[in-house]
Amino acid sequence: MNDAGRSAGPARGAYRVALARVLALHDEIDLPFGDVRVRLGGGLAGHNGLRSLAAELGGPGFQRIRAGVGRPDSSDPGIVSAWVLGPFSEPPGAVAELIEHASDAAEELVLGGAA
Repeated sequence: MNDAGRSAGPARGAYRVALARVLALHDEIDLPFGDVRVRLGGGLAGHNGLRSLAAELGGPGFQRIRAGVGRPDSSDPGIVSAWVLGPFSEPPGAVAELIEHASDAAEELVLGGAA
């Protein structure tokens, strides 16, 4: 994910996709675990994958589905990194629900409905 822009940028150019029609589904530590939110554009909030996408796509104005993974009790970069790169501490059923909710939001957005 940290280098997602390296492939998304050229793909967008090859297919001539409008920036607002590009969709990134990503983890979001600023949302409680299980929350899913849809937005167009916005800040990068220190998310390396979003930074890569914005740089290679030509700006931050792409669609996002933010899947809440919660935040650790520390702001130490090493702890935060281990949090987002490590396994979930939530039960597998709760993780499956998060994935289902995020995929439902993606399907609704792509098909033109309100997510």
